[in-house]
Amino acid sequence: MIELFTAGTPNGYKVSIMLEELALPYTVRPIDLGRKEQKEPWFLKINPNGRIPAIIDHDSDDFIVFESGAILIYLAEKAGKFLPADAKGRSRVIQWLMFQMGGIGPMQGQANVFFRYAPEKIPFAIERYQKETLRLYQVLERQLDGREFLVDEVSIADFATFPWVRSHEWAGLSIDGMPNVRRWLDTLSARPAVKRGLAVPAKTERASPGAQDAAIRTGRSIL
Repeated sequence: MIELFTAGTPNGYKVSIMLEELALPYTVRPIDLGRKEQKEPWFLKINPNGRIPAIIDHDSDDFIVFESGAILIYLAEKAGKFLPADAKGRSRVIQWLMFQMGGIGPMQGQANVFFRYAPEKIPFAIERYQKETLRLYQVLERQLDGREFLVDEVSIADFATFPWVRSHEWAGLSIDGMPNVRRWLDTLSARPAVKRGLAVPAKTERASPGAQDAAIRTGRSIL
């Protein structure tokens, strides 16, 4: 059983989407970011960096994984899905995963802060991070030309990037003039598992329909 520590943020949605896509049984422990629960000593033992998401794999000696990209790789390898087994295919997917982790996430995150939350509006900062995020979106637009997904087949690279790009308006951004990005967003948004993943953490305990079926087959409880 996977225990997911998460909140309703793009990084949190990455992992709940992945768990739903894999139909793995899991429970949810919502983290109250407003109360800074992620900084409490008990959680810092799970993630020393004090960020969500994190997981504990209770089926593997309570193994802890933090950092959303690392969690996606761990779950993909555990289930044998959404990350190619061959070296070149694996590398291509991880390259685009790192593109999100090192580029879109940090840049759009800063755009969110300065556009939406900063007590003082700083035009230079807002413009800087919005322009850089849009530049990165244009990289996606070119990559998606003639491709349904970032690396041909749907992968953890898509699950990592989608939750950020879908929230572009929150950072004051528009994807007008990016038809490939728009089509890609629509394709992923229509996937039932993605829809379920975006509903987490609505419940404290959750298992996808596929996970429930798997639990019944293996005789394991989903709670």
